[in-house]
Amino acid sequence: MPYYTGNGDEGKTGLCDGKRVSKHSLRVAAYGEVDELNSFVGWCRNASRDKDETAMLQRIQKELFVLGSDLASPTGSKNESVRIAEKNIGWMEEAIDGITKEIGEQKCFILPGGCELATRLHMARAVCRRTERVIVALSDKEKVNGIILHYINRLSSLLFVMAKMANERANVDDIEWKK
Repeated sequence: MPYYTGNGDEGKTGLCDGKRVSKHSLRVAAYGEVDELNSFVGWCRNASRDKDETAMLQRIQKELFVLGSDLASPTGSKNESVRIAEKNIGWMEEAIDGITKEIGEQKCFILPGGCELATRLHMARAVCRRTERVIVALSDKEKVNGIILHYINRLSSLLFVMAKMANERANVDDIEWKK
C-alpha cells in the first residue's frame, strides 16, 4: 500500500462504500475525532506500567479502529463494514464495575490531573466527550449504528475511572472541585 494516493488532493475522500464526500462532512469529522481519540488512548498506553491496564487500552484502540470503520461505512451501504456491537460495551461495563470496587464510589466532582497516566487518561476522556458530540451531530443528520453512541458514552466513563485508579495506584490524591 502506498503512503499517499493523491485521491484526497481536491478536498474529497472516499467512504468504505466508495462514495466520495467532502473532507468537511460530519461523517468524516466523526471518524476523524475517533482517530484522534485512538491516538490519545495510545499515548495513555505508552504511560501505563500495568500489564492488564495496557492490554485494556490496546483493546480500546482496536475497538476504536472498528468504530471508525463503522462510521466510514454508512448504514445500509453496499459495503457493510465490521460494526461495533453490544459485546464491545459489556466488557467495558464489567471493567468499570471492577474498578469501582477498587476505588470506591464517586463522592464529588474532581479536577482533571494527578499522576502522568491519570492526566493523560483525563485528556483522552475529554477528547472522547468531544468525539461523542460530533457523532451525535452526525446522527441528527444521517443514520449511524445506534450502538456507537452507547459505546462512546461508556468509554468516557471507563477512561474516567481508569484515571482515578491510576492516581490511587500512584498514591496521588484526586483534586476535589469546591465552590
